[in-house]
Amino acid sequence: MFSKDIGIDLGTANVVIYIKGSGIVLDEPSLVVVDTTTKEVLAVGNEASEMLGRTPDKLKAIRPLKDGVIADFELTEIMLNTFIKKIKGKTIFRRPRILICCPTNITQVEKNAIKEAAEQTGARKVYIEEEPKVAAIGVGMDITKPSASMVVDIGGGTTDIAVLSLNDIVVSESIRVAGNKLDQDIIKYLKKEYRLLIGEKTAETIKIEFANVYKPNKKEKLEVKGRNLDTGLPDTITITEEDTEKALKDSVKKMIKATNEVLEDTPPELSADIVDRGLILTGGASQLRGLQELFKQELKIPILIAEEPLNCVAEGTGVLLNNIKLINKDNED
Repeated sequence: MFSKDIGIDLGTANVVIYIKGSGIVLDEPSLVVVDTTTKEVLAVGNEASEMLGRTPDKLKAIRPLKDGVIADFELTEIMLNTFIKKIKGKTIFRRPRILICCPTNITQVEKNAIKEAAEQTGARKVYIEEEPKVAAIGVGMDITKPSASMVVDIGGGTTDIAVLSLNDIVVSESIRVAGNKLDQDIIKYLKKEYRLLIGEKTAETIKIEFANVYKPNKKEKLEVKGRNLDTGLPDTITITEEDTEKALKDSVKKMIKATNEVLEDTPPELSADIVDRGLILTGGASQLRGLQELFKQELKIPILIAEEPLNCVAEGTGVLLNNIKLINKDNED
């Protein structure tokens, strides 16, 4: 038996696990189904996701992480243990070093909770790094030089914005507006405008496959099925891209505003680099149609999207595990 280093992108929406030498070995929803009468955990990850919106009253689907931090410590620990046991079936290792990623601007108490949850899985050493730094590394940016790199990582629970130079974060901001909030925006809009109630899965599908936040096409239409709030019966409505733009407008504005504030706080010499090189969007919600164009229009700088935005943080953990010296010195005991 031997030890292998593990990188974990512990996201509000998904947990992605990277094993040094093997790459990404697990990508599953951060979701747990619990029997509320017995408190027993019945399903985790993909299995739990299949039950979402379809469980009887006594079963509850719970996201143990909220806005990128641990909302339920016990369930987070169970979820991590389940995932690590699952990957142990693919490779043999004991007491690994674990690098786990968290949003910027979380408290030391929240960092300690994440660290403790990882330690409970049997790790011999746990490192904590901030997501935008790891995402930038995963994209291939060289953040060790005295020039600016800027990343906007739009995950499930948080949008993390950072300007990096000399292997550290110079300016950063984290807002609790990201993929999950966009899903809720769609649910809220259809409830208000069409009196139709839909579930989280339907909202996510609309966001991924149909929504457009920049110059939406009124002629593009989509049938949506749900429950009519007036009759209580199943119903089908037709929405346009313009509906999605209206539904998501406020949240997208908040992302752009927070990015603009980080730019305003950036030292002038580094600002000049960003004007030339622009920023890169990472995270699952960065793939929202029209988002790149809207950022470009509002911020007046080049905007790029990572080739594999969902995996940037996990890939970044792999780079850091091969270069432990690049990991934040705050991790040293």
